[in-house]
Amino acid sequence: MISITSKSPYAVLALAELARSGGSEPVPIGELARRRDVPVQFLEQLFAVLRRAGIISSQRGVKGGYRFARQPASVTVLEVVELLDGPLGRDAQGVFADAAEATREVLAHITIADVVERERRDAGATMYHI
Repeated sequence: MISITSKSPYAVLALAELARSGGSEPVPIGELARRRDVPVQFLEQLFAVLRRAGIISSQRGVKGGYRFARQPASVTVLEVVELLDGPLGRDAQGVFADAAEATREVLAHITIADVVERERRDAGATMYHI
């Protein structure tokens, strides 16, 4: 079926924060966890998977932390979801297989850089209340 646990949304949020904060300097995981209100231990588990997959890299020590090993524009949300939650739509049949394929198609075309841009756009949106 179509199964996305809380791991994937938290990881995408943390990766977006890393992309916003990053550059060449590593960002401490505690900082990312605090900014996105994610438990540090949970984020460490997620980032370990993403590091092994080559999406991010880590640096130990006083000035340690995480940085992207690849460009955020090359990392799709689908890639993150499938690394953390397994193949999307595995064992789905009939209409659920169609729904899973549609979901895969959408997530395959959204990158971490797109998520950052969407957050910027949403933050700048003015709301008027009457």
